[in-house]
Amino acid sequence: MSGTKTILVVEDEQDVQTYLAALFEDNGYRTIRAGDGVKALELARTEKPDLITLDMAMPEQSGVRTFRQYKADPELSRIPVVIITGVGEDMQTFFAKLKGFSKPEGFMAKPVDPGKLLKMVEALLAA
Repeated sequence: MSGTKTILVVEDEQDVQTYLAALFEDNGYRTIRAGDGVKALELARTEKPDLITLDMAMPEQSGVRTFRQYKADPELSRIPVVIITGVGEDMQTFFAKLKGFSKPEGFMAKPVDPGKLLKMVEALLAA
């Protein structure tokens, strides 16, 4: 399966995590999963995924903190991150106001539109 892109799905709600992984796998991607920010950072460092989907409200470590750590790490900073959250447009505004690091490459509010999410992921992985 050389050339198969890997997506790290970071989501604490098991049903959403399973749904996103199935959506990506059904469309030809390999997935790895994490239920919190700490595990997500470990997996990102060991697996070097091609793209990360990241929930914001999680146990152990928030998605905001996890995102900052991704973008501060020279080995991980180039991996595109798509924020998927139930917090909505307020989170997108929040990221736009933050200083000192880049904004996420993608953003989608829950519930996700599977077609739009797949198009966004495809475009980011082709870039």
